[in-house]
Amino acid sequence: MKRPVRINRLIPGLAASVSLIALPVGTSAQTAVAGAVQSISAADKAEGAKAHPQLVAEFGGAETGPQAAYVETIGKNIAVQSGLSNARGDFTVTLLNSSVNNAFAIPGGYIYTTRQLVALMNNEAELAGVLGHEVGHVAARHAAKRQSAATKNAIIGVLGQVLSTVLLGNSSLGQFGQKVFSQGSQLLTLSYSRGQESEADRLGITYLKRAGYDPRAMSTVLQSLANQTTLDARLMGTTNQVPAWASTHPDPASRVRAALAYAGSNASGVTNRDTFLSRISGLTYGDDPKQGVVEGSQFTHPELRLAFQSPNGFYMINGTQAVTISGQAGKGQFTSAQYSGDLDAYIRSAFAGLTDANQPKIDPGTIQKTTVNGIPAAYATARVNNDSGQVDVTVFAYQFDASHAYHFLTIVPAGQGSVFNSMYGSMRRISASEAAAVKPRKLVVISTKAGDTVNTLAKRMAYSDAQLDRFLVLNGLTATSRIVTGQKIKLVTY
Repeated sequence: MKRPVRINRLIPGLAASVSLIALPVGTSAQTAVAGAVQSISAADKAEGAKAHPQLVAEFGGAETGPQAAYVETIGKNIAVQSGLSNARGDFTVTLLNSSVNNAFAIPGGYIYTTRQLVALMNNEAELAGVLGHEVGHVAARHAAKRQSAATKNAIIGVLGQVLSTVLLGNSSLGQFGQKVFSQGSQLLTLSYSRGQESEADRLGITYLKRAGYDPRAMSTVLQSLANQTTLDARLMGTTNQVPAWASTHPDPASRVRAALAYAGSNASGVTNRDTFLSRISGLTYGDDPKQGVVEGSQFTHPELRLAFQSPNGFYMINGTQAVTISGQAGKGQFTSAQYSGDLDAYIRSAFAGLTDANQPKIDPGTIQKTTVNGIPAAYATARVNNDSGQVDVTVFAYQFDASHAYHFLTIVPAGQGSVFNSMYGSMRRISASEAAAVKPRKLVVISTKAGDTVNTLAKRMAYSDAQLDRFLVLNGLTATSRIVTGQKIKLVTY
């Protein structure tokens, strides 16, 4: 989470930028496969260039260095297979500093993937397949076809966004709760149809074949995404293990099978596994301390010098603009907005931003003043009618200095407002030494030695829980996989 940002206004503006550059409807994926694809126009380039800075900012900024340069090379190599352009220079490929598994592309030749998704991959063909899939959405003009069904909070489509359905799920908070927490969350995206996702898979596979890669890589990376989804859901303590792309798209198992069938079970081509692993070693893994770090029930932000704890039974997901707190009893966000020095005005502004311009503003009523661990604070709660009844919406704000304030926005079923009291009271400043102790995790690639097993290697993972499961999913292995001496393996270390 960075500061300051107006969460609820960021995504709608971004969606507008993306919708402006959507190409007209009229080209099917089959036509795109055949090569009859409309080339990148000057208008596409101009609108893509306009949206690009906003997208990069929303996803934590652009990575630089050798890993980013490598991803850029592979992305351009696969993009020219699409027929959108034969010039590699017409494409801009960005590696994003985000701990969310995500990839997307927009018209104008702009292609994106997060470092977290790259870290989940196990060879160069998988990277090319993911980026090819996203380019396929653009080549087939899927965004324009889905635009009428998209909400104003949508960003863009993704190959394997694994968290948004787990995060929101089915809740008694109803439509208002869903709406509030779709605002300002990079976890939510425009959903493509089942057919469009399948078409994009096939397009990606076609591009892999054209580039000389093993087209079966599309099925293996989809399998890794499904495995990561299941693990994430279990670690968060939720029974909802349906990834976002499975809620409106083919289920993971059938999608993996379909990708393999289209590629051909006896297909061949290069994967460049060892090259890929060597080139991505050193990536930041998980949360970037510059955006704050979630460790179990605690969130710590070393640069903002603050920390808090989520209630028992809740889990947190850190985004570049907000921390989301979710559980069966309610949902919340921790974020920031512009602060003029008036905490009451700050709270009223937060409430005002929860509704559209054509809807009545939420009146928070009386704002209560308090102090939390020496920090001046204020809060207010409003009861809101919802499709499933009533909910209580609370904004609890903290003044850290004359120009910076932060707040929780929470929603619970009416009358259950005490759910988040422990979290509100846990907010505290952290010392310089505590801030300095927060270190990033890094992805490192090693060559195994004689005697190494999945169990011994898993013990080297920089986690206190689920070391073996994390290791297996990260490397696309199973508990019975045999480790060969000299084999390149990914580990997560400090």
